[in-house]
This record gives sequence, C-alpha cells and structure tokens, in this order.
Amino acid sequence: MRASSEYIIFPKTHDLVLWLMQTTQHFPRSQRFVMAKRVQDAALDFHDTLIAARKAPAAERERALLRADVALETLRLHLRLCQELHLLTGPQYSHVSALVVEVGKLLGAWRQGKGRRPEVQDHQVTAT
Repeated sequence: MRASSEYIIFPKTHDLVLWLMQTTQHFPRSQRFVMAKRVQDAALDFHDTLIAARKAPAAERERALLRADVALETLRLHLRLCQELHLLTGPQYSHVSALVVEVGKLLGAWRQGKGRRPEVQDHQVTAT
C-alpha cells in the first residue's frame, strides 16, 4: 500500500482525537462541560469530516476537504484558548500543537491531490 498523506492522515487523526479525549477528562470540573466538551466535539467533528471526504464522490471531495480544513482550524483555535486559560500545560500544548500541525500538513497534501480516495490501514496507537 502506498504511504501517501491520504493514507496516514486517518491513524494520525485517531491518535490526536484519542490524546485529546484522554487529556480533556482531566480539565477542572468547571471547564469539563465548557472547553473540554468544545475541544472533544471539534476533534470528533474533524474526524467525521475526514471520513465524509474519504467516502465522497470525486466531484464532492474538494468541498468535503474544505469542511475538514475549517473543522481543523476550529479545533486549533479551541486548543489555543485552552492554553491561554491554563487548561493545558506548556508541554501538553506543544505536543498537541505538533500533532495538529502534522495532521494539517497531511490534510493540505490531500487537498492538493484531490482526486485520490484514501484506503484505511491498521495502525498501532502510540502512547504519550
């Protein structure tokens, strides 16, 4: 199987969503139903838009990838706010920022090669 950006964006996104779901559970109680929920929803929405893009007919894929890009930007802004509110430590924010940047680059590469449909591959989730 070819190791292109379209193929590896799914396990990388899975790792990002998993890390966020685990980390936001440790937000202070006052923020669990505000920022934690918003971050979790944004991450899951991004994941959902990627799946929709993978399944979309070629004629609709560009629009689906744009929706994924918007969803990732929303997540990015929520994470910055979490860092500014001290809900994420410096090392946590650095880690998640690196994950978001990596996924963003993969999404950008997929958008540039719009016509291909990615395949799913099994992967091992890395512990952080």
